[in-house]
Amino acid sequence: MTEPYMLISDAPPLEDYLRLRRESGLSPKTPEQGAGAIAGSWSACHIVDTAGTVVAMGRTIGDGGWYFHIVDIATNPAHQRRGLGRQVMEWLIADVLERAPAGAYVSLIGDPPGQRLYRSLGFNDVTPSLGMAMRSA
Repeated sequence: MTEPYMLISDAPPLEDYLRLRRESGLSPKTPEQGAGAIAGSWSACHIVDTAGTVVAMGRTIGDGGWYFHIVDIATNPAHQRRGLGRQVMEWLIADVLERAPAGAYVSLIGDPPGQRLYRSLGFNDVTPSLGMAMRSA
């Protein structure tokens, strides 16, 4: 990690998690949703600047056996294009490879802004499969 940033191997505080989601263009979440997300993480990391402000983050959710899903990759727009998203992704991937049993399946949903990064890290389209979602009311 290059100055003026430091990677911390833990989820950011709830307020920072919610703020960074909004700032980076991810869908806003309530404190209740955010607290559950952080508590349900298999692993997480975040990056702070010299002032201690959280400027990037990511999490992995998983069953600890074979299935792991990378989520919440977010970087504050003022800090983008400095390799922070790559640092977060590399840390999350290394954590799965180090702690998960051999044969782990690591997935993510690659929104257009991150697809080039994800492909450069070895992620591929899952065609003919199709990502699907359902939201509760």
